[in-house]
Amino acid sequence: MITFFLVGLAVHVVFFLSIFDIYFTSPLVHGMTPQTTPLAPPSSRLVLFVADGLRADSLFTLLPDGSSRTPYLRSVIEETGTWGVSHTRVPTESRPGHVALIAGFYEDVSAVAKGWKENPVEFDSVFNESRNTWCWGSPDILPMFAKGASGNHVHTHTYPAEEEDFASTDASRLDTWVFTQVKSFFQSSESNSTLKASLLEDKNIFFLHLLGIDTNGHAHRPMSKEYLDNIVLVDRGVAELVDVIEDFFGRDGRTTYVFTSDHGMTNWGSHGAGHPSETLTPLVVWGSGVSKAQRVTEPQLFEGDDFLQDWKLEHIRRVDVNQGVLPLLYLNSSDKFKAESMYTNAIQVLEQFKVKMQGLVYYHTYDRFFLGCSVVLGFVGWTSYVILIILRTHASLNRRPNLTKQVRTIESVITVFLLLQRSPITYYIYCLLPVPVWYSVLKDSFVLVVSFFHRAMLTVGLAVLSLWPLLTGLFSKAKFRSLSWFVACLCLAFFPLMPVVGREANLHLKQLPTCLPQQMLLVAVCSFVPLLTHSSLLQKRGLPLLNQIISWSTLASSILVPLLSSTRIFYRLFSIFLSLTSTYLLLSTGSEALFPPVLSWLMFAWINIEQEALLTQGVPGRQELSTIDFSANIDITKIRQLKLDDIRRSYFFVFFIITAFFGTGNIASINSFDPASVYCFLTVFNPFIMGGLMMWKVLIPFIIVMCTFESIQVSTQLSSRSLFLVVLVISDAMALHFFFMVQDYGSWLDIGTSISHYVIVMSMTIFLMLLSVVTHLLTSKRLILWNRHKMHFP
Repeated sequence: MITFFLVGLAVHVVFFLSIFDIYFTSPLVHGMTPQTTPLAPPSSRLVLFVADGLRADSLFTLLPDGSSRTPYLRSVIEETGTWGVSHTRVPTESRPGHVALIAGFYEDVSAVAKGWKENPVEFDSVFNESRNTWCWGSPDILPMFAKGASGNHVHTHTYPAEEEDFASTDASRLDTWVFTQVKSFFQSSESNSTLKASLLEDKNIFFLHLLGIDTNGHAHRPMSKEYLDNIVLVDRGVAELVDVIEDFFGRDGRTTYVFTSDHGMTNWGSHGAGHPSETLTPLVVWGSGVSKAQRVTEPQLFEGDDFLQDWKLEHIRRVDVNQGVLPLLYLNSSDKFKAESMYTNAIQVLEQFKVKMQGLVYYHTYDRFFLGCSVVLGFVGWTSYVILIILRTHASLNRRPNLTKQVRTIESVITVFLLLQRSPITYYIYCLLPVPVWYSVLKDSFVLVVSFFHRAMLTVGLAVLSLWPLLTGLFSKAKFRSLSWFVACLCLAFFPLMPVVGREANLHLKQLPTCLPQQMLLVAVCSFVPLLTHSSLLQKRGLPLLNQIISWSTLASSILVPLLSSTRIFYRLFSIFLSLTSTYLLLSTGSEALFPPVLSWLMFAWINIEQEALLTQGVPGRQELSTIDFSANIDITKIRQLKLDDIRRSYFFVFFIITAFFGTGNIASINSFDPASVYCFLTVFNPFIMGGLMMWKVLIPFIIVMCTFESIQVSTQLSSRSLFLVVLVISDAMALHFFFMVQDYGSWLDIGTSISHYVIVMSMTIFLMLLSVVTHLLTSKRLILWNRHKMHFP
């Protein structure tokens, strides 16, 4: 069994990693000759303002009294510059958004595992092509443009990462820091002749990354006073800085200014997907080489929106921008310069085709079909092998033909083919792995999917499962347990119908019952900690230290505390469920906090109803649940053979695992960034800790179901190996389906969800292999912190 465990784990790790070689390879092309326009540029320097997280409507919409909260930028739009809506492309996150703005290419999907930090490969950017670039802003954005830049001409100035605190009394101070630093920079250059000489050269860029609006949006939502006041501060800061820059360069009319945003934000304070509030961002350009505002009398029509009348800007020409299209209407230059720019742009694209020899997309996906076929052969072969192991365990299969020579021949042919192709080492693994798997097969013998996309199907499934006691006759023999199963299924069925986590305003957890028994004191405390934390954040008093201590202590003890309880089945399960529910409460922002208690209720009902099923079937040697001990040595003589009803148990398990993952929509909350779930633990921006905590929240229901399945195995006296193999077949069949549905385009929500589906199903194998050991330890082992002495009384 240990050998099978290790081989199965290795096989599924390879299957999992294959999607990153097949789907998530970098589309970037290197080795081209840079192309430049031979004419003199209309500008000597560029000042780029990026207001992180700023929505288009938040900037352009007037106040109720008809005035603008951004009077300076409004005057630019109406008099001196050109404006429009920048249609950003998903994923609407800060790192890919800034790469698109500054480097000019779509999201590199091979960066899907890099989070918010950096692109995993070197890339060229307008900063790298400049003479000098000076940047001020967030430590999460600026370093990636300096990394890999030739020479030492990209200079970054960042504040400490600890300043990015969602519990900050005023996150707009991040933008104030940037404006102050830039002013001081120009003032200091007056006494630094070397710096001043560099500043007076052409081809210089000044980049100001303004993160305050995004931080306030996450913490207080885009309609809040904090978010809107931050926009006012930014407008004022831009106006003051333009005066400083113009004065420094003697108002020579050679400076170009661009004000835009990397992405917008939803009403509930998240971004990452393709909602218009996330993809429509403002663009205002003015200065040297830029067309001035033009009055129009004819109606301006834009597909998909009618914002002009709402913004009172229907009389000013609007010029929208989509990535990859040269915005000629923004340029105030000769027709010859525009033509040369278009020609240069076309030649640069042609250079990429030359490197790839033909078509970019064709060669980028050239190996996808070949590798996909190899992985499919491995999947089908492995699943067939597992089925044969099940049959061999419960039947007689002894036929084993000798195919060693044929296997060696096939392996040699594949190896020579890959050597001639000069393929990467991973290709050898994907192509050679199916050979021994199919050899193992041949030597012996020859509703769930739709629920991943439509959570409401889980409701249908749970409603059907609730009728199981009625359809099998169990209800007449165990009315109370059957009724408990029926009600628990229906209660859990409500959760898939609720909004995805984070899509609605927070529901304070004070609605949870707090008149709990003494042994549930921790659960009661944890139900109040989120309420007190969010109340403190709303009052701008920061994250209370006591709340933070309670949260981290509860998280750290959630695995250890159950090990102190009795190993009797109900005592241990009750301890595990309470401990995990406490942590889940701390990571909840609304009604999803009720999910683990309802799920636990259903799991207890499942254990009880399975006992009744055994009684109905007349299984000999059945133990009473109250007497079952996880730590008791298993009597091998009582282990029974696999029956048809055990396949139904395995199916139930897989269905409950899927319900645990998708019942509350937590997966969507991970793929669309919203840090509200982790405010009880930390408020300073840290993507990896935040992502880890949100992933643990997703895994908690999974562990609850795992522990229940362990109990089912023990209480039904079935070999855990047999049930495990049945689940393996079901999950591998689903994994093969989702392998073809992984996508490498769209928002991080789309990409992340497609990966999540595949990962979750693969996790049913990989995690089952790993967590089956952990679950066994969690249920059967006990820690003794002190020895209790018997007290003798006369």
